[in-house]
Amino acid sequence: GGLGAAAERLRPPAAPGQRTDPELLIKASVLLADAALTAKRAGADLTTAVTTGRFGLQALRRPAWAVGAALACTRALTSPSGLGFGANGGVVGELARAAGNVTRRRPAAITMAVDAFALRIEAATVTHPNLDSPHARRLTDALVAGDRLEAVRALHALVERLGVTRALTTISPVIMELLALTALLDEYPGNDSFAWVTLAGGVPTTDPFFGLPSSLLGLLNPGRGRAERAEPDPILAKVLGTSRNDIVSYINDIGALGNHGLVLLRRVTCADGAVRYVLLLPGTSFGLLSNSTPQDLVGAFDGCLRTDTTYTRAARKLLARAGVPAGSELMLVGHSLGGLTAMNLASDPELAGEFRVTHVVTLGSPIDNKRPADHTTQVISLVNKHDVIPMLDGRGPASPNDIPDSWVELAWLDESYDYPLSHAPQAYSDSLRGELAHYRDRVNDLIRRYDGEITHNQPYMLRDR
Repeated sequence: GGLGAAAERLRPPAAPGQRTDPELLIKASVLLADAALTAKRAGADLTTAVTTGRFGLQALRRPAWAVGAALACTRALTSPSGLGFGANGGVVGELARAAGNVTRRRPAAITMAVDAFALRIEAATVTHPNLDSPHARRLTDALVAGDRLEAVRALHALVERLGVTRALTTISPVIMELLALTALLDEYPGNDSFAWVTLAGGVPTTDPFFGLPSSLLGLLNPGRGRAERAEPDPILAKVLGTSRNDIVSYINDIGALGNHGLVLLRRVTCADGAVRYVLLLPGTSFGLLSNSTPQDLVGAFDGCLRTDTTYTRAARKLLARAGVPAGSELMLVGHSLGGLTAMNLASDPELAGEFRVTHVVTLGSPIDNKRPADHTTQVISLVNKHDVIPMLDGRGPASPNDIPDSWVELAWLDESYDYPLSHAPQAYSDSLRGELAHYRDRVNDLIRRYDGEITHNQPYMLRDR
């Protein structure tokens, strides 16, 4: 079924002039997703039941029963009123599934999964009207229908009308759903895992096009990590000279560090007399796929899927080289990949056992699938909803899953509509200094324990090796 059919069947009728409540659409999507996953498991169980050696032994003893059981399972697996060619699992099941993909036989599980994704897209459209434009609708409808040629034409028309960056920003709220639909409805079975994990609300460990595992990223990003003290240039020194324990100030510091390998370790003698540390972690350099620092695109993808990365290894060596005393309280503040790395560091039980990671503050980072090792760590996530990058963890505005209640997520829509402008540290800084000053005040209240005198600012250059 397509988007319109799913919406008509599952959403309650809305009053004239009103849109359906997106929460109801998400609830319907969750029910359909559960049904799709259950049907997929049932297909795997039935396939296993008639293809194992145990069934063969039973067939030798009770041939009449075996024939009847095999016919019943086959009917259930292939009938349009049953699982609709739902064989999967094991060698035989995967061969049958691949044959079904090539011949475009759509199992009931996939039909329900497509409808679930369609409802998620519809829910996002309610709160993101740009998705409801004719050009955007043409693209989403084509992907829901599995019409790749029409989808390519629709994407070309969308880019031609809006340009690449605005087109990307327009579809960013449902980018994971669109990638999952692409993986689910092509004839190649190797990338289906991406779609099923996305449907279940998890974080895919494969790419959506070829189904390549995340372990390959480890081979592309094998650096041991290295940290060397560096001297600030005049511009950075001037910015750091006016810095203080304020979220806008931290964002400006990160912007001044750039994204060519520099990070900053700060020592603060706080108002209560305690000495605490702040580690500032900038994001990705988009110049090259890979460079000599951990702040590259390979590192960004690696950070999304794993916690032990070149960036985290280099940051741990920084803390050791700086001689940060064991047991010290530490706040990690990062933008984009830097925020990911902050969460990856906080997720490391060894680091959490050596230091007291009190806060993780991220901006524009896809961290929602990660959890700190210490449950008392305060996580603060700042998200510009026009920013594409925070959606890469699979939890967009149409996601059926939510973050822990203890986290503080502050999200907004601002005037920096286009990506990458919407992702820049300056866009976040401008928002928090303007209409969102109350968000700035809230974050500053949460990090108040770090108020005090900055006694040392030390930049470090991080390298892959």
